[in-house]
Amino acid sequence: MQARLQVFIESRAIWCAILGGLMGLVVGLVVFWGERVVLAESEYSGDSPAVQFYASIVGGVAAGVAFLIGWSLNTRMANLWLGQRWRLRQLIDTLALVVVHSSIAVMAALGIFRLFQDAFIGLTVDDLAGAVFCGLVGAVAAYFSFNSGARINAFTLSTILASFMASGVLVSMLFAENPFWWHVMFSELGTGQAGSTSFWTFNTTLVVSGIIITTLTAFITRDLEIWAEHTRDKLTERIQRRQQEAAAASSRGKVPLRLRATAPFARHLWTPRVMVVRIGMIVMGLSLAGVGLIPISLHHDAHVVATASFGLSFLFLLVGIPYWLPGFPRTFYLVSYLSAAGLVFAFTLWRPVGYYNLTSLELIGAAILFSWLIIFVRNIAAQVERVRQVVPQSQLGGTDSEAAG
Repeated sequence: MQARLQVFIESRAIWCAILGGLMGLVVGLVVFWGERVVLAESEYSGDSPAVQFYASIVGGVAAGVAFLIGWSLNTRMANLWLGQRWRLRQLIDTLALVVVHSSIAVMAALGIFRLFQDAFIGLTVDDLAGAVFCGLVGAVAAYFSFNSGARINAFTLSTILASFMASGVLVSMLFAENPFWWHVMFSELGTGQAGSTSFWTFNTTLVVSGIIITTLTAFITRDLEIWAEHTRDKLTERIQRRQQEAAAASSRGKVPLRLRATAPFARHLWTPRVMVVRIGMIVMGLSLAGVGLIPISLHHDAHVVATASFGLSFLFLLVGIPYWLPGFPRTFYLVSYLSAAGLVFAFTLWRPVGYYNLTSLELIGAAILFSWLIIFVRNIAAQVERVRQVVPQSQLGGTDSEAAG
């Protein structure tokens, strides 16, 4: 069944690529007919139309539509639980993911054609070549976006999130009208002084990324619940076995008082607390969205509160992770504590030491966040895979957050 599903997904991805390529080819022929075109606008391009602009539009549309098709297939055939949530939540998640995939396609097209135009200064191509370039962008964007939607899981979603945030912030930096924004902090990119393009790009990136974090939370907690249920069952079996062995060894055939007294403590200590992790990550997502919705130029105090909430909720997860998720590898706990220590040390270098400015602190914090998040997701996947090796698939609820991965 799984093998047939993968073949079906791949065949549909190819069809999406063909249709995306045809759309780009038609658009290119209509727009560039009888023209010599440049790859990207530059000081040497004059009045010639640029492939970059139209290819980015084709790529964005193809990526968005293809992702929708793949995502719909995913919710109906692989991750059925995605289609069983609240309708409003499904709509918000879907719109955010469409924006992410379309934006990545647009930014990739803009960057690639800009790069090649700078490498081949003064290069122009005819209408047919320009149309072929648009077709290639449409085909590639549709193929990868469909596969992303149809096979999405926690790991791929975390990677997409990191790529989207990095790309969005980079575009905001490049289009900032104030070249010295970095003397203050990244939030300066979300103010009117940075220019309208930087303002909208930066704040939209933060809002959409915040929504994606809450979406990622749904995937993570889904997998954690599978692992947690198995962990609770194993814990109950272990406690009962020890009590039975102790009772059998006792001359009176009763469970010793010591075991009866320590059983509730052991059950409390080794029970996973998935809900705490879920709440912490949701707070992180909502806080990040709040940072984008309330620019520092609009309301300084509210912006600071949203930023602080994001950082503190992340630190809360890092410090308490052995208690929230007992049973994970000790190396993961070590990484979490090192990440927390790194955040505190980086903050200390900002204040009171004054070694660097807030921009540097934000860069370090973002690097720690995404590094830890990817490690976290991979550890979850390893734990769930171990559960699947010993528990029949029919006992895991019949749905699988990585069935399409």
